[in-house]
Amino acid sequence: MRHALLRPLAAAAALLLAAAPAFAGATLDSIRRNGHVRCGVSTGIAHMSLADSTGRWQGFDAEICRAMAAAVFGDPEKVRFVPTTAQTRFTALQSGEVDMLTRTTALSISRDSTMGLTQTVAHFFTGQGILVHRRTGATKATDLDGATICGTTGSIVERNLEDFARTHNIRFRTISFETQPAVLEAFLADRCDAISNDMINLSANRLAAPDPNSLVLLPDLIQKEMHGILVRNGDAEWATLTRWTVFALIQAEEFGITRANAEEIRRTATDPAIRRFLGLVENVGTGFGVSANFAYDVVRAIGNYGELYERTAGAGGLGMERGPNRIWTQGGLLISWLWQ
Repeated sequence: MRHALLRPLAAAAALLLAAAPAFAGATLDSIRRNGHVRCGVSTGIAHMSLADSTGRWQGFDAEICRAMAAAVFGDPEKVRFVPTTAQTRFTALQSGEVDMLTRTTALSISRDSTMGLTQTVAHFFTGQGILVHRRTGATKATDLDGATICGTTGSIVERNLEDFARTHNIRFRTISFETQPAVLEAFLADRCDAISNDMINLSANRLAAPDPNSLVLLPDLIQKEMHGILVRNGDAEWATLTRWTVFALIQAEEFGITRANAEEIRRTATDPAIRRFLGLVENVGTGFGVSANFAYDVVRAIGNYGELYERTAGAGGLGMERGPNRIWTQGGLLISWLWQ
């Protein structure tokens, strides 16, 4: 009798959940009015965010922005890219010029607590390294005692270098520039012995050099870094959607869903978890005001995380090993929360 009474209550609860209103939030409402997602990207890092000869932005960070457009509109091309420097990126987001930052920006406690911004999800794990001229003979960071290092103004690169030097009882002299292209230009002109940045930027800098073999990427990591999406405080729904869009890329790789097979799997899947993920049962998008099949739209447009990585940061781009950017089932740090 007790179980018979509980069944109608459970059914009623399910109906209430299904009928729950979607709270899109002010940012998503604004995005829909504008007809596109505005993403703050870097001023130009090959295979991360860089406009090609036709003006189309390419790279890992650009594709994360397109994933958001696919989640909101079902169309990855409804985006607008706004180039930002290390000095202007946070102001652009705080002022409402962009809806999110998706660029090489380290997630840190100060950026999460003092800027009126929310760091929603880490989507790329890397670290700060050092690129040197081969002529220096340096094989590790401590060989650079007394060396001159170029870096970007307004970044945490200089602080990390100071911390490293103090810890190892050596000295660096740093020269700061406004943009990454200026840093690279000074380095290639022999104005400094080395440059320091995250390993993404350094890998791109080495590839862009006239003679990449004349440059050596040292094995040391001066500091760990994780990059991800930043949004303004006060809009939990938009922050949540950015997080789950990245999780969609990660979960798709775990399920073995690719850009090529997503449509077929959606048509033939019998696994309840996959059917829920693809929006065939329940409505996992209700809570932040998008369609039930938003994850399917993201994967069909962008592919899974592994596909995205390989064509941008991996073998098809920067040539970086995936390392910690593997999914958890392969020994990496990437893991999605539960789709239920």
